[in-house]
Amino acid sequence: MLDGRFNQLSIFHVNIDIIRGSSLVINNKEKLPNLSSFVLYTAHYTNSYDKLIVPLLHRMTNLERLHLSFVGYVTKSFIDGNNLKQNIIYHMPLLKKFIFNIRSVWFDSPMNIPSTEDIQQTFKDLKDMHIISCVDYFQKEKYSQCLVYSYPYELKHYREITNQFPGGLFRCVREVSLHDEYPFEHEFFLRVARSFPLLEELTLINKKKQINRCIQNQNKHLPIIKYSHLIQLDLSEADQDYYEQFLFDTKTCLPNNLRVRMNYQSVKKVTRNFRRNTTRYNCIKIIHARFYNKFNFPEHLKDYFPNAYIC
Repeated sequence: MLDGRFNQLSIFHVNIDIIRGSSLVINNKEKLPNLSSFVLYTAHYTNSYDKLIVPLLHRMTNLERLHLSFVGYVTKSFIDGNNLKQNIIYHMPLLKKFIFNIRSVWFDSPMNIPSTEDIQQTFKDLKDMHIISCVDYFQKEKYSQCLVYSYPYELKHYREITNQFPGGLFRCVREVSLHDEYPFEHEFFLRVARSFPLLEELTLINKKKQINRCIQNQNKHLPIIKYSHLIQLDLSEADQDYYEQFLFDTKTCLPNNLRVRMNYQSVKKVTRNFRRNTTRYNCIKIIHARFYNKFNFPEHLKDYFPNAYIC
C-alpha cells in the first residue's frame, strides 16, 4: 500500500490482526509527505515495534494526527515517554494530535523495573497531553507490563486491568478483562463499575482468595455494586470467592438477561448445591449459563436458573 502507488494519500487507517516480520527483504524508505493522518490498531501482540512500526512512522514526516494502539513485546526497556519522543514525536515536527494506547510486555524482566511514577515522569515535558501510566510485575508468571495511554480513552476495550488501575471515567469502553496475582477486593470492583458505566463484557482471571471476604460478608452497609449494562460475565478462571462477589445480592446487583461462564463446582459450593437464597436472585437473571467441568446436571439446577439455557 505504501510503496509509492498511493503517493497522494493523505489519510490512512489500518486495523490489522497481527504485525510480524517477514523473510522478504523490503527496502522501501521513501517518504510519505502527503500523509497527514495515520491510525494503526492491532489487537494481537507484536515484536515488530522497532523493526517495522518505527521505520514506517519515520516515513511520515508531515503527519499532523497519529493514533497508535498495540501490545508490544520488549526485551530491554518499556515503551515510555522517552522512547516515544526519540522514536516518534521528534521525527514529526507538524504533529498536532497524538493519541495512543501502548502496552509493553517484558518477559524475564528484572525485578527492579521502573515504577509507575518513573514511567509517568518520562512524559512530564509533554504538557499539552494528559497521559496515564501503569506498571505491573507478575512474579509468578515471570513477566512485567507497562501500559501508557493518552486520556480521554477512546478504545472500546480495556484489557488486563490489575489492582494498580487508577480509575477514571471511560465512557467508550464496553469490554474489560481483570487479571492479577493479588486478590481483588470489593472496593476494587466498585472502582471498576464506576469507571466503566457502559460495560457490557467482563472477564475475571484471578486465582487468589479475597483477604477481606469474611469482613465484607458481615458488613451489612457494604455498597452494592451495579453493572447496569452488563451482557456477558466470565468467571471460569476465577477463584470461588469471586463467585460470591458477583452472585451474592448483598454485594452485587446483576442485570437481567445476563450470559455467564462459570466453573460448575465453584457455583455449586457458593450456592450451597443451588439452594442458597443469597445467590438465588442474581441467578434468576441469567439467561445463558455455560458450566465448565460438568456435563450432567441435576434436575433441580433448572429450578435455580429458571430463565437460563444451561450447557
